[in-house]
Amino acid sequence: MPSEISSETTLATAAPVAAREPLVRVRDLRVWFDLRRGAFGHAGSVHAVDGVNFDLDAGEAIAIVGESGCGKSTLMKTILGLNQATAGQVNFGGKAVGDMSRQELKAYRSRIGYVQQDPFGALAPFMTVERLLSEPLVINGVPTHEHQERIHRVMEEVKLAPVEDFVGKFPHQLSGGQLQRVVIARAMILQPRMIVADEPVSMLDASVRVEILKLLRTLQEEHHLSVMYITHDLSTVRYFSERIFVMYAGWLVERAPVDELLYSPLHPYTDALLAATSDPDARNALTYKQVPPGEPPSLVKPPQGCRFHPRCPKRIEGLCDVEAPPDLTPQPNHNVLCWLYK
Repeated sequence: MPSEISSETTLATAAPVAAREPLVRVRDLRVWFDLRRGAFGHAGSVHAVDGVNFDLDAGEAIAIVGESGCGKSTLMKTILGLNQATAGQVNFGGKAVGDMSRQELKAYRSRIGYVQQDPFGALAPFMTVERLLSEPLVINGVPTHEHQERIHRVMEEVKLAPVEDFVGKFPHQLSGGQLQRVVIARAMILQPRMIVADEPVSMLDASVRVEILKLLRTLQEEHHLSVMYITHDLSTVRYFSERIFVMYAGWLVERAPVDELLYSPLHPYTDALLAATSDPDARNALTYKQVPPGEPPSLVKPPQGCRFHPRCPKRIEGLCDVEAPPDLTPQPNHNVLCWLYK
């Protein structure tokens, strides 16, 4: 096991127990994108998200991990209300997002903060920090006399202090870590109930990454926020989440508490992700695992049966390549889509 994933007590395991009532409930969610080929019309569909189910409790942080193209960003955008679901449902606070009116959808989006991957591209270069943070307040009709107090408070929370040194600066005058703190402040300015963080540290220096993750964790605990942390890097999830969801080719193939998934993975794909995690400790060379060969399948024509079976070293011929696996719970709170546990 890579040394990045230590057995020490982590921020994730030390987090408070989440509330029991789910804030977000996703059921049989499918998001397909139609392909068109000029005058020839419909040329198939991209099955970006295909039958996803999970609950996210109030105050809970989850990490969704997987290779590029697995569908995690599409899942995120659908939960944000930016993509239309093809089938299934996303419920937020008991209300179906797909059934919301335009006004309800605007209010819903104000309850979810979005932390983008690239802080350099997320902030308008011609706006000062003060204007960047006031814009969501103006759009959502927050009274003008509250703006300055909210801006100062949220900047202090994200450690952009003294506030006077940063509020009048433009993005090009800030470092990458400071820019990401501005992005987080903008996500927090409307006092959301949930934060969606799309690979929030992938564009930052290694020395800054843990600081930003600890900041997000602190904000989550202080404000009892639900958090979806989207990433392809398993070496960071232990700092941030109670549970990990592993996504492959539009499916959530494994869902489990952090330590259980990192130390006792059930799905062969999760094994492959852990084997590919960078490991600077040469002593762990003895436990090196061979990463399965091949590439993720086409989401236009996914393989029959289990979508991982063409790359799986443990596939059962005549079963894995014929029939899709059921969603099983071989251990308490540990779900897996795999015929090995039937």
